[in-house]
Amino acid sequence: MSEPTTTSTFLTQEAYERLSSELQELSGPRRAEVIGRIEAARAEGDLKENGGYHAAKEEQGKLELRIRQLTQLLATAVIGTPPDDGVVEPGMLVTVELFGEDETFLLGSRESADGDLQVFSEASPLGSAINGLRVGDTTSYQAPNGKTIEVTIKAAKPFTG
Repeated sequence: MSEPTTTSTFLTQEAYERLSSELQELSGPRRAEVIGRIEAARAEGDLKENGGYHAAKEEQGKLELRIRQLTQLLATAVIGTPPDDGVVEPGMLVTVELFGEDETFLLGSRESADGDLQVFSEASPLGSAINGLRVGDTTSYQAPNGKTIEVTIKAAKPFTG
């Protein structure tokens, strides 16, 4: 397992395998299918008014973007979980007290979580405010609406999927 960097993302083994499989599908059969549709539409002639060609080219752009995103994510991913030391960091399932209510979420990448789990990036206002803090610490951060919000760390455990 490689050491985490500031741009690495903790992924469970299951998430890594799921994303690797998606990348393989997108960069292989899916890419070939879209290229085939572009070539078929191109063979129809006038591209200026060819809706099928333009739709396939748009789909190709989205496909290539997702392939680049997955390639970058998987190249920098750290497989496993962060240490269970009570320090808030990417890859942790964090419970905080906000406005007198407990809120639990994953600090990290949406790609790491499957389902209904709420995810905050470590670059978000909340994520950057709590990253590196310990259970019991209290801090505040400025929300996008300009209000200052106080938050207390109640729990921080490695996310295991």
